[in-house]
Amino acid sequence: MAQSLDRQKETPSQTAGPYVHIGLTPNVVGIAGVYREDLGSSMVEDGTRGERITLIVTVFDGAGAPLRDALVEIWQADAEGFYPSPAERRGRADPHFSGWGRSAADMETGACLFHTIKPGRVPMADGRLMAPHISIWIVARGINLGLHTRIYFPEEEEANVSDPILARIEHRARVATLIARRGADAYVFDVHLQGDNETVFFDS
Repeated sequence: MAQSLDRQKETPSQTAGPYVHIGLTPNVVGIAGVYREDLGSSMVEDGTRGERITLIVTVFDGAGAPLRDALVEIWQADAEGFYPSPAERRGRADPHFSGWGRSAADMETGACLFHTIKPGRVPMADGRLMAPHISIWIVARGINLGLHTRIYFPEEEEANVSDPILARIEHRARVATLIARRGADAYVFDVHLQGDNETVFFDS
């Protein structure tokens, strides 16, 4: 006889809380000896091809204050537009580039820092080229499920105009929330969770 499942209840959801840093970036919170360096802290090697860039991501709450307990992960293609997946590693993807990074926010400024390369253009399944971009995932206090969005580059105006994903954003004024700013030494990308400048987020 089949067992009744009506006593099994869904576990309540919770925000990331402080434990996400203990588990994912132990060195940042002073727990030494788990990893020589936190996973995702290094994306490039001496032999990595492409233009080296620095990316600074800061997450702001609805009141405009930086979230100093945020954690951000990024995924991107290499300089030629190939992802470091088993399929792409067959002589095409850069073996000296991880394509993935993780950074905990600075406890004073809220800034997440990445040293990476500028990605190449990646085709969609139908062959249309996407503009160079970096996908990011965000967790922090008050966020039950991680948020997904993208970072595009301000100098890639022509590619951005023809990007199939950006073209699907109905309110065109909001496209600007996905474009990084070019600073003196780094690209700067501000994520706004709420408010007039709320960032465009994606389902996946």
